[in-house]
Amino acid sequence: MKKYFPRFLLTLVAFVLILSTFGFGAAANEGTASRTKLTELPLAELFGDIELSSKRPTSVIVELKAESIVEAKHKGKKQTKASLRTERNKVIGALKNSVKGAEVKREYDYVFSGFSAKLPANEIIKLMALPGVKAVYPNVHYTAEVISAEEVSAEEFSPNMMNSAPFIGANDAWNAGFTGEGVTVAVIDTGVDYTHPDLAHAFGEYKGHDFVDDDNDPMEGTGQYHGTHVSGTVAANGAIKGVAPDSKLLGYRVLGAEGGTTEDVVAGIEMAVQDGADVMNLSLGNSLNNPDWATSIALDWAMAEGVVAVTSNGNAGPNNWTVGSPGTSREAISVGATQLPFNQYTAAISTSEGVDYPTAKVMGFPSDEELLALNGKEYEFVYVGLGSPEDFEGKDLEGKIALISRGEFAFVDKAENAKNAGAVGAIIFNNVAGEHADVPGMAVPTIKTELSDGQKLLDELEAGNNKVSFNIEFDKEIGETMADFSSRGPVTLTWMIKPDVSAPGVNIVSTYPGNGYAALQGTSMASPHVAGAAALLLEKHPQWSTEDVKAALMNTADDVIDPATGKVYAHNTQGAGSIRVVDALNTKTLIAPGSHSFGKFVKDSGKQVERNSFEIKNLSGKSKTYSFDVEFAGNPDGIKVMTSKNLKVNAGKSQQVNFNVQVDTSKLDPGYYEGTIVIDDGTQTIDVPTILFVGEPDYPRVTGAYMDKAEDGYYVGAYLPGGAEVLEYDLYAFNPNGTIGGFVDTIGSFTNAPVPYHEFQWDGTVQNGIELPNGDWVLAVYVEEAGVKEYKAYLVTKE
Repeated sequence: MKKYFPRFLLTLVAFVLILSTFGFGAAANEGTASRTKLTELPLAELFGDIELSSKRPTSVIVELKAESIVEAKHKGKKQTKASLRTERNKVIGALKNSVKGAEVKREYDYVFSGFSAKLPANEIIKLMALPGVKAVYPNVHYTAEVISAEEVSAEEFSPNMMNSAPFIGANDAWNAGFTGEGVTVAVIDTGVDYTHPDLAHAFGEYKGHDFVDDDNDPMEGTGQYHGTHVSGTVAANGAIKGVAPDSKLLGYRVLGAEGGTTEDVVAGIEMAVQDGADVMNLSLGNSLNNPDWATSIALDWAMAEGVVAVTSNGNAGPNNWTVGSPGTSREAISVGATQLPFNQYTAAISTSEGVDYPTAKVMGFPSDEELLALNGKEYEFVYVGLGSPEDFEGKDLEGKIALISRGEFAFVDKAENAKNAGAVGAIIFNNVAGEHADVPGMAVPTIKTELSDGQKLLDELEAGNNKVSFNIEFDKEIGETMADFSSRGPVTLTWMIKPDVSAPGVNIVSTYPGNGYAALQGTSMASPHVAGAAALLLEKHPQWSTEDVKAALMNTADDVIDPATGKVYAHNTQGAGSIRVVDALNTKTLIAPGSHSFGKFVKDSGKQVERNSFEIKNLSGKSKTYSFDVEFAGNPDGIKVMTSKNLKVNAGKSQQVNFNVQVDTSKLDPGYYEGTIVIDDGTQTIDVPTILFVGEPDYPRVTGAYMDKAEDGYYVGAYLPGGAEVLEYDLYAFNPNGTIGGFVDTIGSFTNAPVPYHEFQWDGTVQNGIELPNGDWVLAVYVEEAGVKEYKAYLVTKE
């Protein structure tokens, strides 16, 4: 088998264990009557491929066959807390009798029916066999979705810095009389500093719940700030104004200093619904591109119950397939991050005569003034390696420029470390050929270069030429753009477009614990803009369903233009576009759902037809006639969409529109195709994004790997969204300079690994039984699946 290795280091990807459908079967022996017939045992569905022979303690979420109160209600059935408690107690009692030492922590009944439990992996089959158990899900880990944070000092702060709410039109909504009054927004996050002067108005006597410390005080945890910042974007009303400044807030602390898990997130969702929230914001996530079953079920039923659920899309962009749960949820509104319009500058750097740096460009900066302040002066520059805090130790950077190599951790952290060391600017050079991304909002003015120019700078230092000067000039204004870090869709397995919409998420100034303010960036900052917008919509239209709110935001979103191409960003980058509050408030038509995926067309030849539909609501006071036009990018032969030519919908009425897509795979290359359904009533035009795939989608075959200490060795595994026909785990040395060293050994080879993750036990030894020393190593994972080969490397630590 031939393997290939990328000639660069991939840093460790945050990996979450998530499980897929797993089934058991028992064949009946046939033959003489003397043989025993084997009877298949009824088992609950297990979402995952767990090492069932392992004694490893495993935390899971158990779903019962007895329907939750909300699910039963929406199915026309009757369900009570008492009856559910009886059913749940039967299963819990049976579990504790069957599995000694099994622990139960959380119990659910409102939007999810079940409980969370911890038990050895090799006992899970006993849990699955218990009467009343429907399914078992992973208890996955969540973190707050933030890229960088910088507290703003009192002398730097001004209300004018909070410009993202006016940009989406919130101030125009306020002028029209809509401020979120009478609407309650639940912030499911790290807690909130409800004593902050800009937030105190939004809280009553009951403030929410803390699921980390299990009390009724959702105060932000020590050293945490995320939930306070998110809350300010929704409802601050003081020096800063949030999108819905008169809305009420409830805080639910589900993330501690190390993040949180599904069991607390589901509990927070459930309590928020029962506490009467109208909107909930979940600026949290993980790196898993897959429907997060237990959380998704809770969010879906929360939406059905009338609570608008808004989630962040993740910060793993700019590549496709990087959306993480719960942004992958089917019903919740997932939000990508944009950068507000900004000025673009050109940059030139010079050291000694005759040395040119043609690849120098502005990477990011905290303000135009700080960037331009570098002009007209000569600075000493100091090489600080990868730019970790330790790399600055013993080096004088005061008033100087930090020269930093790309690698190992985030650009924003490198710039922050440079600022903390006293540097007035930074130059970050690539560690591989080519250009690296722009990152707006860096803590110090930062210039980027390619590897070739970085090497020149190092050569200059070696020759004793340690002075650099800058020539930075205004180039042009750039309109609203998608943030590079914003995760992209589609969602694996469901093939849905995500995000649904986008909103500002770069350099968002909002409230910070201790009466302060901070500039943060991440899809966490984008999501509460949409939650606040939802509150404004519900104030004006209290009768609207959650589907109506989602449709209004999607139908009226504004296309975001990629300045590099002059064309709109792909659907799986921006969703339906960047939200515009006033247009959403005043729309006269709702189209739901606001986007479509036709999924996969995998026939080798011939035509395949898939059907779909959407609903048109005419909100105006007169009948409207709607026309339809469907166009796929490039008008490819082989894709034909059939729908109504014109449709009349009476005032205040709604009508279902059916349409078919016919794909002739013999005329199309395998790949991803996106199109737009344009609905026009003569005065308003609504674009509905749609996508389809010809052949097996190009999702990553491996998206993470890990090595965890076990009682008698190590658990080694990889996340495989589509499984793997061939799977190998290789170990390489990791050099002190951050590069990959020599090959050590192949520690595992497997075939037909199932979706979506694989795990095995390793004894810690390599060739000839030699014990691998503790320390940092490179775990490389080779995968073959559906004709695609991938080889990815991850930094792991053996301890």
